[in-house]
Amino acid sequence: MKCLIVEDDFVSCLLLQKLLEPYGECHVAVNGVEAVKAVSVAMEAQNPYDLICLDIMMPQMDGQAALQEIRAMEEARGIFSTNGAKILMTTALDDLKNVSSAYSQLCDNYLVKPIEKATLVAFLEKSQLIRAGENQEQPACR
Repeated sequence: MKCLIVEDDFVSCLLLQKLLEPYGECHVAVNGVEAVKAVSVAMEAQNPYDLICLDIMMPQMDGQAALQEIRAMEEARGIFSTNGAKILMTTALDDLKNVSSAYSQLCDNYLVKPIEKATLVAFLEKSQLIRAGENQEQPACR
């Protein structure tokens, strides 16, 4: 699995990296502008991301705007959201307006921080990004 973590908070980014590293390659972007560029480069190289974890509140371009641009790039290439990257919104915001907006822009799921390992793994399994029981043991911190 190839994953892009888009997060401006260092601790949240580090946590997501530690949770996702056992399942595949992780790249990091600190805002929506970097995320859109990374997704574009990956698509051009014909090596797109399988999973994109997008924070909502970020500088320069927030997660909602990045989500909209990423889905537009996929659509321009004839990729429907059901066949594109799985996009997981990760945020401290759990109000109905933000949740509704994220789903209307075709995110695949919405998790409120702090992200729990079991919830994240369940999403990965449901999205068929990993098989049930795959790499359940976390590596020791380096």
